Amino acid sequence: MSAESPGASDRISRWRESFRAWRWQRPFWAGLLSLLAGVPIMYFPYNNVNAGGFTINMSTTAGSASLIIGVLLVVLGLTMWFQPMVRVFAGVATILLGLVSIPVSNIGGFLMGFLLALFGGGMSIAWAPGEAPSARPAEGPGAAPEHDGNGESVPEPAGAGSAPDQEARNGRHRAG
Repeated sequence: MSAESPGASDRISRWRESFRAWRWQRPFWAGLLSLLAGVPIMYFPYNNVNAGGFTINMSTTAGSASLIIGVLLVVLGLTMWFQPMVRVFAGVATILLGLVSIPVSNIGGFLMGFLLALFGGGMSIAWAPGEAPSARPAEGPGAAPEHDGNGESVPEPAGAGSAPDQEARNGRHRAG
């Protein structure tokens, strides 16, 4: 007998598979980067940084604006996860908030939050939902063997297709 319950590994594998399916249906990495972009933008204006025995206070008069920008970036990251149909709007808003954070929030959280916002927003705009694979085999030369009436496959003739130097499509030849 093993000390590990067989049910636990099944639950973990089912959870991983369901999380993987959930993650592939939305711009997951774009949302994560956008969510992480808000953290340094919110953190630096309100906390002291110790560098080599010196305490550096990064408080600015725009501290409340930094907090608002950071919270909005976190909300936009969550929006990309839970409302993937508004991914383009969320991506554009993330990029704009990242740009606004440069003058308002200590050079965009010392460029960390700014760069994360740019990459996350760009990935959100570029993401497109995948298509479900079709059950039909691919059509075209060499894709799948044809079947005869008995259910057996008929091999493609040896001379089928065109020679590499004679690739022609509708009377036009490929250049290069």
